[in-house]
Order: sequence, then structure tokens, then C-alpha cells
Amino acid sequence: MSAPDDQAEGVKALALEAGFSIVRVTRADEPWEAGARLREFVEAGRHGEMAWMEDTLERRSHPTAMWPDAKSAVVVGLDYGPEHDPLEILERTDEAAISVYAQNKDYHDVLKKRLKRFAGAFHRETGAEVKVFVDTAPLMEKPLAHKSGLGWQGKHTNLVSRTHGSWLFLGVMLTAAELTPDAPETDHCGSCRACLDICPTNAFPAPYQIDARRCISYLTIEHKDPIPAEFRAALGNRIYGCDDCLAVCPWNKFAQASSEAAFHPREALTGPKLAELVQLDDPGFREFFRGSPIKRIGRDRFVRNVLIALGNSGDPALAERAAVLLDDPSELVRGAAIWALARLDAERFAAEKAQRSDAELDPDVAAEWMQV
Repeated sequence: MSAPDDQAEGVKALALEAGFSIVRVTRADEPWEAGARLREFVEAGRHGEMAWMEDTLERRSHPTAMWPDAKSAVVVGLDYGPEHDPLEILERTDEAAISVYAQNKDYHDVLKKRLKRFAGAFHRETGAEVKVFVDTAPLMEKPLAHKSGLGWQGKHTNLVSRTHGSWLFLGVMLTAAELTPDAPETDHCGSCRACLDICPTNAFPAPYQIDARRCISYLTIEHKDPIPAEFRAALGNRIYGCDDCLAVCPWNKFAQASSEAAFHPREALTGPKLAELVQLDDPGFREFFRGSPIKRIGRDRFVRNVLIALGNSGDPALAERAAVLLDDPSELVRGAAIWALARLDAERFAAEKAQRSDAELDPDVAAEWMQV
């Protein structure tokens, strides 16, 4: 069998051949502080409704908790940089802003396919046992990426690379082989606060800390209930995720536009009209977002988000789109429709409210009528 440094160089070559943009190696069996930081995050309740983080806390605490025989971690990154400024669409309030990563195919499928091809080639060459992980598995890939030298976790807690900026999908191959590790990356954020200052909902209690409960990505994707009233206006026209803290990072001057066709934005998802998206029923939603990560949040949560954006559009001509959904079968949608109508057409809202005041209001949405 080859020496560890030969294997490390060989594994990097195989990863690049598999189509990854960058690859680094670190030990998987050394002590680290990431598990303790995650525990503090969960104990503070900053994970919100993401119960899976608490349920898998022990398994996330260290790479060897996932696989005791793991000796090395090979961390790979794949560029998904946009060719345009993703913040421009925030000015076009009649259109929907969708996070860059979700404008085409689900990246998990693309990454996992490449990881399996890469890991299979490494196993055939070395005989070493391997396991692959994308971020759906309880493995802390960002701290591993930092430890491997691939990048560092910036003040927004996301990974930043000196050569690839903020737009990197991450994957990990754990192996029982002992590979020569790369040196960890140092923090290059300096005094910059761009990512902290741009956040519309002040989701960063301090540099290098995030409260998911205030994050627009969490609110539009993971949060299952009505969007808290204090955050609705701040959402603007963002209906799935938020790229603000990534997009303003100065290190993006080194970012690479994605060469992967599956990550190039679908034309239908680059500024789709809110007036059209809000009309999607469940079959229409499933068809429109087939193969997209957006599909996993379901029609009701999606239309809730679109209605909040509709209410933020400032266009009274869109009030009718909200009014139509006042009697939607979904309680979540009805509540968001009430708020949007109140923002767009106060007179119509008052008339609808008066018309329903003598009837028995649905107790689950009555609060929305009252608070707006």
C-alpha cells in the first residue's frame, strides 16, 4: 500500500477527476471544539424547530461518533457561484427572490453521485474502507472543512475560501486510511462586518454566532408555522432562503461561476412573478418544482412565503391574489393571505373582516384578523 502522503496526493487527484472544485484532507479522529459549540447552540434554543439537530446531537459531536473506525476526512467543495449579483432581484418587488442554490436541481443528488464515484475509485485503488456524506447526514462538514484548510467559518458561520469565496457546496468522504493532513485554514475576516450588517433580521447575536430563529433561510424553509409578525416586512420578496450574507462577502471576488449545468438557474426560477406563484395548487406546485429542493417544504409553506412577499410588494393590484386565498383549505395560507390583504388594500381588508365578524371565525386564524 502507498505511503500516507502518496495516498493524500492520490485522493486529491481522484477528487478533482470526479469534478470537484477543491479538495483538502484532515484527521477525523482528533479532538475538536466543534461538538461543544454545537451543544451550546442547541441548549440556547437557537436551532428553533429543527428538532433533528437535538435528536442527533451526540452523533454530530465528532466524526468518529458517526463511524468509530474513521481516521481521515477528505473534504470536497463544488462551486455554485452565480453569474449575476443575487441581491439585484430584491429591488424587483413583484418578482420572487429564490436562493441561488435552489434555482435548479437539488444539489444533494449531484454531490452524492460525484462523491460515490470518487470514493469508489479511491477504494478500488487503496482497498481502504470509505463512507460518504452530504449535509443531510449528521456530520459537521463546515468545521471539518475549516480544519482541513479548505476554508474558514466566517462571521456569518458559513464557510469562506480564499480561492473560491462563499459559493461552495461541501461533501465529505471519511476513510479508515491514514492520510497526511493539510494544515487548517486561518481566519481572514479581519475587521469586516459586511455579512453581519446586511442581515435584514439581525440573525447574528455576535460575530461567528447565528440564531436560526431569526434567519430568513430558516423562516422560509424550516419554520412550519406562520412567519412571526416581527420578521414579515424584513423578508421582502425572499420566498425561499436568503443569500445576503453570502453575497456581500469581499472574498467572492475569487469565486468561480459554476460549470455544472445542474446548478445553472432555470429560466422559470430567475425572478418568477409573485402573482403567478401564489396561484399554485398542490399538483401544480409539485410539477413546477419537480427535482428542486424547494419541493420539500410543500405547497402550503411555499404559498405562505409568497403571500408574505406579495404583502411586501406595495402593489394594490395584487390584493385580489391574496383575497382569493382567504378561504384556502390551509390554515397557514389563510393566515398569510389575511396579512397580505391588510398590507395591500386596507379598505378591502376592513370589508372582509366586517363580513366575517358575525360568523364563527376559524379560531386558528382569528388572531391574524385581530393583529393586523
